[in-house]
Amino acid sequence: MHKSWRFIPSLAVTFGVLAMLVVSSTGAWAASAGDSPGAAKRYVLLSASGTWGAAETAAITRIGGTVGFSHPGSGIGSAVSTDPQFLKAIMRSGTFSKGSQDMMVQWQAPVNEQELTEDAVNPADDNFINLQWSMTAIHAAGAWSAGYDGSGVRVAVIDGGMCDLHPDVAPNLDVAHSTSFVPGFTFNQDTGGASAFRHACHVAGIIAAADNTIGTIGVAPHATIISVKALHGGSGSFEAVIQSILYASDPISAGGGGADIINMSLGATFARGGGNTGAGALISALNAAVNYATDHNVLVVCSAGNNALDLDHSGNIITVPAQSGSGIAVSATAPVGFAVGWPNGATNFSDPATYSNFGHSLVWVGAPGGDSALPGSAVCSIPRVVGPPVTTACWVFDLVLSPGSQSGSYFFAAGTSMAAPHVAGVAALIKQKFPGITVGDLKAAIAQSADPMDNGAFYGHGFLNAAAAVAASTPELLASKPVKVESAARVELTIARNGSVGAPELSFTLPSAGPAKVELFDVAGRKVAVLYDGQASAGRTTLSWAAGNSLHAGAYFARLTASGVQQAKQIVVLGQ
Repeated sequence: MHKSWRFIPSLAVTFGVLAMLVVSSTGAWAASAGDSPGAAKRYVLLSASGTWGAAETAAITRIGGTVGFSHPGSGIGSAVSTDPQFLKAIMRSGTFSKGSQDMMVQWQAPVNEQELTEDAVNPADDNFINLQWSMTAIHAAGAWSAGYDGSGVRVAVIDGGMCDLHPDVAPNLDVAHSTSFVPGFTFNQDTGGASAFRHACHVAGIIAAADNTIGTIGVAPHATIISVKALHGGSGSFEAVIQSILYASDPISAGGGGADIINMSLGATFARGGGNTGAGALISALNAAVNYATDHNVLVVCSAGNNALDLDHSGNIITVPAQSGSGIAVSATAPVGFAVGWPNGATNFSDPATYSNFGHSLVWVGAPGGDSALPGSAVCSIPRVVGPPVTTACWVFDLVLSPGSQSGSYFFAAGTSMAAPHVAGVAALIKQKFPGITVGDLKAAIAQSADPMDNGAFYGHGFLNAAAAVAASTPELLASKPVKVESAARVELTIARNGSVGAPELSFTLPSAGPAKVELFDVAGRKVAVLYDGQASAGRTTLSWAAGNSLHAGAYFARLTASGVQQAKQIVVLGQ
């Protein structure tokens, strides 16, 4: 549904900008290459050695395939073959630990938009700053006034086509190192014409819309954006997303994008293990790519997803890349009635958005994402810095405003897609202050500076606060905080026997000795037992089920807290 009037620069409203595609274990997906007999298919492969070299290439060639791409440092690559038995043959070679036919996924949903119109005006002095409630919500002005604007920090936006001509995006865009992993398209191409909404542009504007007296301003208005196109029309292959992460993580001297931070406002949900879809191996490769970024001191920030799922209690599903490797995921918040009676409208900026995924096992922090929860057709107005006020339905102002098209338009949009780039922007502010900070300490800084909130399942460590994030005087102060994390992927909770008669078998693995706790919760989130609470050695620790013997049969979830991270998994208790 469209409504349009003339308005320059234009504003538009978009909905559903990040959908999570639920893929069942029965194979509800489409391969990236045709499935007809004799058609060439692409396969994503993980080297058994952890690196990719001559042996991996030779193994593919021996079986009659060709290498699609290879990344030596991560051990991830792809192969192309017309042989329907290629995957079985290559896995029998022993050269690769995991492999799967590549998959096309709709990582972002199509958007609906409504154009708002008024007489043309010349925007000046970040003309729409009054409409940017999200900057007020995270105290961005406090960071700016302290002298932090993201200068010198590089943020890769892995997404669809970028609007490199937009006056608020172009000044901070590194065109030379922007690239595309979608065959046949450049980094600045996507579906639709020049005025069509571009998701990547909206995300980039939230991170770093330039402080240039035009339109809006980003969280880190002098950070550098690297556009890495992995999607077209919101869809893309696992291979393209993985290649994009690896490219962004590598230094420019090695042919990469040289990013300090990666933002991925995209996602899909799968049955854990992938069933017969082959998604399990693809998810493992995605995990490996995210961990490669972390190991090379690049922070990966992901949107939590828009299905209102409680990932602590949603059964045997996983959402990626939000739960991939050592990245962090962000839930979304929004006010209800920001423009009603402006400037005395709602200031409940940290209220949970109605669509946002949540869960202790998922969310690192919450941040502004916008929502359309305000009912009715009432009309509100908010003044621009210059020119007549912006007047439209009151609920529209509860969404997030940012650049959004090649024609120079500005769009309102809502989603965890909008929440993640707020965190990426704050990470850029911290990185500017402490250029040598590790990813672990950067995560700690974001977590420890967040405003504490009662609902940890929704907010993780709290609600994003830019001013507090740059207030610490030394990086050592950040490093002393208790949530320091180097790699969440190396802390693993394992349920070896789940859903069988008798005591379940649980264990956990730590990268180094330290305190650990394993708790059991019922489906209502109430703690019902503690299976472990004390010092644990490095490596695997097997748990006693004694504390769980009194539990009734039913579904529970076990949560491991160790090394500053939490990991939760569902467990089923049957009758004895």
